[in-house]
Parts: sequence; C-alpha cells; structure tokens
Amino acid sequence: MKESRNIVSAGFALFLMAAMVIPVGAQRCKPLVGSFEAEVQPADTCPGPLCTAGHVWGGIHGSYRFTMDKIIPNGEPEVPTISFFTGHSIITLKGGDLLFGTDTGTIDLPPGQGGFASLITFTGGTGAMENATGQIRLRGEFDPVAGTTSGDYIGTVCRTE
Repeated sequence: MKESRNIVSAGFALFLMAAMVIPVGAQRCKPLVGSFEAEVQPADTCPGPLCTAGHVWGGIHGSYRFTMDKIIPNGEPEVPTISFFTGHSIITLKGGDLLFGTDTGTIDLPPGQGGFASLITFTGGTGAMENATGQIRLRGEFDPVAGTTSGDYIGTVCRTE
C-alpha cells in the first residue's frame, strides 16, 4: 500500500513539473493599455483616402503608420457624417520589430464631431512579432483642422514562443 502511494506521489510530482514547463509553440499573451497620437499625412504620399503617422506608448512603445483602404458611408440619414472604414497599421517597436494590424472602424468626418473607434486585429510581424495575434480597441478624436488624431487603446497581443 505504501509503495503504491509512493508511485502515485511520484507520478503526481512528474505531472506538476510537466505542467509548469511552457510547451514549445505555446502562446504568451500580454495585456495592453496605452495612448497614441498622429498627424495626417500628405495626400501625395498616401495610397488611400487617409493616412496617419505618429507614436504609440503604454503597453506598446514605438511609431506607427495607418493607411485607410476603404471608407463607406453608413447609410443613415440621421448621422450622415459617420462612415465605416477599413485599413492597415504597421507599428515599429522600439527594438525595430514590426507588428502588422488590420483596422476596422467608424469615424465621424467633417462637419461631424470627429470621434472614431477602431478594432485592430494583429496579423503577424517581424522578429519577435512574426506570429503575433490579438486585438486592440482604440477610441479617439480626429481633428481635421489641426490634421491630428489622438486617443487611447486597450487589448492584448500574443506571441508564439
């Protein structure tokens, strides 16, 4: 009886040690909270309807570029200035790695109030971010007179180890 308890105890100890080792290929996720600000880029350097470039800090530190690919009116006569958009972001992290994202969102264009909300879904990158996944949710303000955007974000980025 004592011998069988020792075998069970040894088996349980091996199970615990195996559970504490992170398997190869496991995802590590990091919560992200932070802020961003950017400037609208000149139309002659922008391949889409709107491009911005700026800085991001907090959970992600670096610079970024956003290119709007499509803008679609919402079809509601009560709020004609609000449109849906899609686009792509490239974030250059402090260490030089890139993080790629696909943007979807809503923006209130002039003469509207300038608010916007966006969901960026991470689709990979370079270096340590090669297999990055996750999402951040942005909310912000677009000031067409100043040519700026600013706001905050919250979400998660995951990398395969």
